Amino acid sequence: MLEINGVAASNGIALANAYCLVEPELSFEKYEITNIEAELDRLKSAISRTKLELEEIRDSAMLKFGEERAAIFSAHLLILEDPEIISALEAKINEKVNAEFALDEIASMYAQLFESMENEYMKERAADIRDVSKRLLAHLLQIELPDYSRISSEVIIVAEDLTPSITAQLDKQYVKGFVTDIGGKTSHSAILARAMEIPAIVGTKTATKTISHGSPMIIDGLNGKVVVHPTEEIHESYRLLERKQREENELLKKYIELPSMSADGHSVEIAGNIGKPEDVDAVLKNGGEGIGLFRTEFLYMDRDELPSEEEQFNAYKTVLTKMAGRQTVVRTLDIGGDKELPYLKLPAEMNPFLGYRAIRLCLEQTEIFRTQLRALLRASVYGNLKIMFPMIATLDEFRAAKALLLEEKHKLADEEIAVSEQIEIGMMVEIPSAAVIADLFAQEADFLSIGTNDLIQYTLAADRMNERVSYLYQPYHPAVLRLIKMVIDAAHNNGKWVGMCGEMAGDEIAVPILLGLGLDEFSMSSSSILKTRGLLSKLSKEKLAEQVKQILLLKTSSEVEQYVKEVLN
Repeated sequence: MLEINGVAASNGIALANAYCLVEPELSFEKYEITNIEAELDRLKSAISRTKLELEEIRDSAMLKFGEERAAIFSAHLLILEDPEIISALEAKINEKVNAEFALDEIASMYAQLFESMENEYMKERAADIRDVSKRLLAHLLQIELPDYSRISSEVIIVAEDLTPSITAQLDKQYVKGFVTDIGGKTSHSAILARAMEIPAIVGTKTATKTISHGSPMIIDGLNGKVVVHPTEEIHESYRLLERKQREENELLKKYIELPSMSADGHSVEIAGNIGKPEDVDAVLKNGGEGIGLFRTEFLYMDRDELPSEEEQFNAYKTVLTKMAGRQTVVRTLDIGGDKELPYLKLPAEMNPFLGYRAIRLCLEQTEIFRTQLRALLRASVYGNLKIMFPMIATLDEFRAAKALLLEEKHKLADEEIAVSEQIEIGMMVEIPSAAVIADLFAQEADFLSIGTNDLIQYTLAADRMNERVSYLYQPYHPAVLRLIKMVIDAAHNNGKWVGMCGEMAGDEIAVPILLGLGLDEFSMSSSSILKTRGLLSKLSKEKLAEQVKQILLLKTSSEVEQYVKEVLN
């Protein structure tokens, strides 16, 4: 038996076998062959097996994700059927070299050819060539490539890291949880795990080195622990714990239809965070009263080009229609930092989290921004839309973003395209400078939404993706709590509402503090909604408002946590 500790990124217990997404070693030697026909047959056999595999992947992707995402695999099949490439491979083998070496030479030649082209679309085809050749090489070497899109039995994913695009495609029916070497509690893969309602442990440092494919294992998402090859006794104890958790989740269902209200009758709103239109279903299933954060960047990821205005319009329309008049807060494009779009070819930066990202990118590349704003405005007539801008540091940035939005609104009016007149325009407060002058922003914004994931890392100068400084990611740090109070007070003093869409909004230690501070809207992963509503129903806002005054005098994060556990709960 082996125990591995990491960061508990998503609650829950999972028991299944490991599915290691570790790139296998595909090394080979060049050697001279004596039987050319046999080598050509070996190549044909590998091509045939690769085609069958790609067809299975394409058909599976079509059923799960639709035609658009499946199209990449159709393109890969065309590469395998390209007569020029096949002829070049055969000609190389006729020079009496082994198929692996021939493939490497020809694939590299074509990839470099595409990369040298001026046309951006053709440049991007180089990646397809490399991907297909890697799959074909694996078949030549008789090595199986792990492939998340073909998972058809219950597993726990083990990987160095999981990109948001990969995590978003994992099928919850089979993927019971995941474990990674790197990452933190607020990395985007962790956030998506919570949205999928599956347990996750990140930042283990050694998972891929110590866990073998197929090993029986347990994820303890409550304590940040992974157990590999558990004893029968430990396996049974976790099986009972998993059953107890399911029973507790069943009991929480009574809160689905109940309003979000404290024990002394104060109402708040509990909303859900989503990354794509399909996520709305989980929010509604768990009794979410609105969408407090639609992370629109996921519409731009896992593709080769920017989404069109029509694609975005349809996505926003779908969400607003499903929400049926409930408040829906959409964050405009927040790309950069740990979220990259390869097709934008953004320059590498020393400090990407502090660099050219989010509203800074949108205010410079205005055509991208205007397209999104038009799509949002057109969709606004289908529901209760509120738009907020991310990464705002100065009043000038907010004014510039709002001006572009109003320009596009006027253009649509000139084109006689209907737009709602009830759209509220707000902003994310996730930079300390914005929190400090929240009173100025509250005079011009319709609402403020506190993004604690970034606010915490910027306040404590600690990269939230770096597990070596994870101890500094302290939601209850006195500096963070004081900034949150400043924002809430500033909003209320100006007659505006304030929400929170960072992970802190669903944190059971933070919830009593936030209620006492007067937060109006708590937005979180759908899996946290019922638990938070149940907790709120047992708390007195009036009593907490007095106790929070004492909390704000405490000196450390650990003192705050201890106070909440001992006094408030």
